[in-house]
Amino acid sequence: MKIATAARVFVFWAALVAAPLAAADWAADEAQIRQSLADSVDAFNRGDLKGHLALYDEDVTFMTKEGPRPGIEPIEKAFREHYFKDGQPIQQLRFEQLAVRQLNDGAAIATARWALAGGGKPEQSGWFTLVWLRTAAGWRAVHDHSS
Repeated sequence: MKIATAARVFVFWAALVAAPLAAADWAADEAQIRQSLADSVDAFNRGDLKGHLALYDEDVTFMTKEGPRPGIEPIEKAFREHYFKDGQPIQQLRFEQLAVRQLNDGAAIATARWALAGGGKPEQSGWFTLVWLRTAAGWRAVHDHSS
């Protein structure tokens, strides 16, 4: 009986100690995801398309109105054709209303509004959802659904 009681006490105290550690780990993970998104916007606005796409896993799926587009290359081609001219962005990118939520220890979801402004063109905007996975290289977006 004493061993069972000791085991319950240990589990109780372990849970009390582990909960704040898990929260602290998530805070660092969320900060990394938010920083990746900020770095992506900065890279886009500097004309660094590869830097903008660095947040994606190589096997990312980009959902479009025509259906899923697998891999980085088709995404890069579409961005180059529609959002860049002579290696520079046609408009400046920003993200608004960013929310990042943990799904489990190795997965998260980010939602936000994207907006493109300037360049003598009307502002464009829409919403996106990114599914993130923890990889050996850090957090990477594996699925992008943008509208």
